[in-house]
Amino acid sequence: MSDDRRRLAARGDIAAGHLKGRVEAARFVDARKFQVGVGAVPLLRAARDRAPVDTELLFGEIFSVYDITDGWAWGQAERDGYVGYVREDGLTPFATPPTHMIAVPRGFLLAEPDVTARMRHCVSMNSLLTVTGEQDMFCAVSSSGWVHKDHIVPLERYASDFVAVAALFLGVPYLWGGRTSLGIDCSGLVQTAMQRAGLICPRDSDMQAAEIGTARPAVAEGLRRGDLVFWRGHVGIMLDSENLLHANAHHMCVAREPLAQAALRIAAGDGGIVAVRRPDALCR
Repeated sequence: MSDDRRRLAARGDIAAGHLKGRVEAARFVDARKFQVGVGAVPLLRAARDRAPVDTELLFGEIFSVYDITDGWAWGQAERDGYVGYVREDGLTPFATPPTHMIAVPRGFLLAEPDVTARMRHCVSMNSLLTVTGEQDMFCAVSSSGWVHKDHIVPLERYASDFVAVAALFLGVPYLWGGRTSLGIDCSGLVQTAMQRAGLICPRDSDMQAAEIGTARPAVAEGLRRGDLVFWRGHVGIMLDSENLLHANAHHMCVAREPLAQAALRIAAGDGGIVAVRRPDALCR
C-alpha cells in the first residue's frame, strides 16, 4: 500500500478505521460523512489558515471526516481520495445522495426560482447537487437554493469529449490548487475535464503521469488530440498534434499555445518532457 500522505488517511495519532492492521496509529476511527455546503473550500495540508493549499472540494462533494478539532475537519475526499484539512463551517452532515451535477463551467444557486433572485452560491463544473423538485426553468437543490435546468445534468450523463470540456476553461485564471472556473491549476484542469467525461483521474500531475491511460514515448512527435504531456510538476492537454492547452503560471491563465513553444520555455527552467500518456478512451 502506498504511504503517500496525500491519499493515506493516517497521521500517527489517528487513522481511518479501515486501515487498522495496515498502518500504525494511536487510535482508529470510522468516518463520518459530510458534504461541502458552499461553492468550494480549500483542502489544506495542515490545520491552519496559512497552510499550503493542496486542492479544493466542490459543492456537494463528500468528505469522510475522522477528526474535528478547533474548527478544522481532517479527512479524505471521496471522489479522488485526497487527504487534508478543511474548515468545519464549510461542511454539512451528509443527508441524501446527489442526483445531478453542474455541467457548465459555472452556475449559481439562487434564493428563489427566478433569474433576478439573490445568489446564494457560485457552483462550478462537477459540483454535486440533490434535486428535490422543479418550478418553471429551475430545480430545487435540497435546502440550498435553485439552479437553472440548463446548467445541470443527471449523474452519469457525461460529456463525450474531455478535450472540448477543457477548452471551455480558456482564459480562466491560474490558481494553485484550484478546481473551479474562478481559478484552476494544470492538473486541476485535467481532472475537471476528465471527470466531466466520466473518466477516472487522480488530482496531482505526478499521479496522473503514473496512472492515466497508456504511456507513450516522452517526445513531442506523434502526438494527437487528448494526449497528456508532462513536465516536472506540470501537465497539458494536446488540442491537436501541435497545440497544447494548459493552465500555467507563465500566462497566469488557461492558455492555448504551440507545444514546441511551450516545451522550449519550460525546458529552460524545469527541464524537458518527462512523460506522455494517452487516456484509455483514446486508445480504442
